[in-house]
Amino acid sequence: MKIEKDFMARIAAAAAAETLPRFRMSGLVSDNKRAVGFDPVTEADRAAEQAIRALIRETYPDHGIVGEEFGVENADSRHVWVIDPIDGTRSFICGIPLWGTLVGLLEGGEAVAGLMSQPFTGELFHADADGAWYEGPGGARRLAVRQTTDLAQATLFTTAPAMFAGSARVAYDRLEGAVRLARYSADCYAFAMLAAGNADLVLETGLNSYDIVALVPIVERAGGVITTLDGGPAEKAGDIVAAATPALHRAALDLLNG
Repeated sequence: MKIEKDFMARIAAAAAAETLPRFRMSGLVSDNKRAVGFDPVTEADRAAEQAIRALIRETYPDHGIVGEEFGVENADSRHVWVIDPIDGTRSFICGIPLWGTLVGLLEGGEAVAGLMSQPFTGELFHADADGAWYEGPGGARRLAVRQTTDLAQATLFTTAPAMFAGSARVAYDRLEGAVRLARYSADCYAFAMLAAGNADLVLETGLNSYDIVALVPIVERAGGVITTLDGGPAEKAGDIVAAATPALHRAALDLLNG
């Protein structure tokens, strides 16, 4: 289906109206969603998701919605919007602008459109069937990956090596040892930087659908490759490998699964 031309921008603006006033706000309370460990959520997460849901319901009332904070509605619809109101809440509560609002659209289970909005820096990364684009400082432009094919020349992003355990940590260390540069804790920004041609590889583990659906079309329409660790559709979430080129993706998978 064809989305309204300005709908992604309207979603980004609705979310920003809730997140920006609370970013670096003194006294912002973060609750922990886990019994063990720390998985923060704030009133900014909840308010942004409610605003996005309201806009989707108003514009596409027959569509389904899956959100991190408020769950599922009308999930049997062919068209389902998948929302992470603040991807990178840990960065958000620390005042670091490596967070973003993620909204993706599934059509028959396939990610066909998505956005990553970072309102503090004034950046919007979005994609649909026609391509992937950047809007922000320096002007609008089409997104395109860089043509890195050699692991030895690649820049790799992951949240943290400590996210991997056992044999998965051994495999991750093997990959990090093969690349030129590894950087950590960028969350959704890492995938955006791959699509923008500033990075080459992203490896993440244990992702949920709302962490990745919006980013799949952004990476793919920019010319990149994104799958699960076993080469399946990234929409299934879990362990995700994204790469700038097919050759680099294949080399990363071979090393990780070796």
